[in-house]
Amino acid sequence: MTVFTTQIKAIGPEAQSLRESQMMILFGEEAPAMLAEFCYTIEVKSIHDAIKVGQNIIFDDVPYFITAVGDVVKQNLTSLGHMTIKFDGAREAELPGTLYVEGKSLPNVQVGSTIEIV
Repeated sequence: MTVFTTQIKAIGPEAQSLRESQMMILFGEEAPAMLAEFCYTIEVKSIHDAIKVGQNIIFDDVPYFITAVGDVVKQNLTSLGHMTIKFDGAREAELPGTLYVEGKSLPNVQVGSTIEIV
């Protein structure tokens, strides 16, 4: 079952710089200008169910297993389109707005890429 789906609308000029830290920041079109430079801008969409460990987040058909979910991920994603994704395989959420996924190479996404949580 699809819990969430969206599309990348824009990529901030500094978004790629966060790859070294194994993270991506998603934000809706209302992101503050200073933060938007580091974000992948997405279309804010409804979430149809809880986001849980064991699900997958899929970037253009490339799945990443979800290992931990911060307490406010669903709330922030619903209201702001905001979520940090950390690709380190952590089993406990250190930050409340962060989704943790298996530690493998970050996806190569571009404007128009789809992001889906299933």
